[in-house]
Amino acid sequence: MTNLDAGGGRPGLERKPLILIAEDEASLMTLLRYNIEKEGYRAVEAFDGEEALLVAAEDTPDLVVLDWMLPKVSGIEVCRRLRGRAETKNVPIIMLTARGEEADRVRGLDTGADDYITKPFSMTELLARMRAVLRRIRPALAEDIVSFGDVAIDRTTHRVRRGNREIHLGPTEYKLLDHFIQHPGRVFSREQLLDAVWGSGVYVDARTVDVHIGRLRKALIEGGEQDPIRTVRSAGYALDESLKT
Repeated sequence: MTNLDAGGGRPGLERKPLILIAEDEASLMTLLRYNIEKEGYRAVEAFDGEEALLVAAEDTPDLVVLDWMLPKVSGIEVCRRLRGRAETKNVPIIMLTARGEEADRVRGLDTGADDYITKPFSMTELLARMRAVLRRIRPALAEDIVSFGDVAIDRTTHRVRRGNREIHLGPTEYKLLDHFIQHPGRVFSREQLLDAVWGSGVYVDARTVDVHIGRLRKALIEGGEQDPIRTVRSAGYALDESLKT
């Protein structure tokens, strides 16, 4: 039975895994946070080792993406201290480093890192390793489920539920809903939705967006629920944040 089979009654469905990103390079931090949140996770930032330890103490993360060369307290030392705390001793850690020598990899793994990835790296590879580590250590967190209010989507099976009701969507409607859930409350113009869902290299009349939004709305409110999609006059569409809780 999947989480979506359990419907709205499963408490874990609403909770997205929390990822602590400890990286001192601002541009890489921005890239990491964007892609990790796009994947459906929550993210918190730390730009040095001291901050990483404080953030982890305030809210225990489900996974740590940890740069080796952090200021104030090194990534290796952060890893060692996290492993020494009862609250974080089992939290998976993926180490990021420019050090590619075997001895460095062994040192990182011996200190307590669960995986090790050498810069420069592919974001796709990092996300795949994150999923693998979560799946191995805490299987429930690795399931690719994201939700907003009582709407939940499983990105692995493309199944959608609203409360206890399963919703059947076409591929375009599914992509629209997934995009909205990634950016709750943000208003998207028809042109922005075309680029995000259909692709920038495809010519589609902007009014086509209205048709698919209509189909998505119809599917989401068939059970008498409130419409979660807000139309913003002369601007576009957004997921209504008032339905988040």
